[in-house]
Amino acid sequence: MDKWLWAARFFKTRSLAARACELGRIEANGQPSKASREVRVGNLLKVKNDGGDFQVEVLVLSQMRGPAAAAQMLYRETDASRELRLKLAAERKAMLHFEALRQGKPSKRDRREIDRFRGRV
Repeated sequence: MDKWLWAARFFKTRSLAARACELGRIEANGQPSKASREVRVGNLLKVKNDGGDFQVEVLVLSQMRGPAAAAQMLYRETDASRELRLKLAAERKAMLHFEALRQGKPSKRDRREIDRFRGRV
């Protein structure tokens, strides 16, 4: 399982793929999957990673990691999964992003912005 997830480019390393299996982020046909589990053509996998939640059907088996174009030929994502992922991405993009407070004393530029905000200048 971890080799196939790595070859399909869901994870950057095999150890990350194995760790995701340990944490229960990978399901095969509705069952939690171990890293050593065999992947078969036709399996339905549910993969949760930083890129989102994927529901994919295994089309081809591979033990080697190739280019991204070849990796996308190993599986087919379900339409519902793709729509949900795109919807969540659009929602994240629409949310306002706030800058974290900086540590330490404000710079000269920051002080000027604060003064303008308070209406002093």
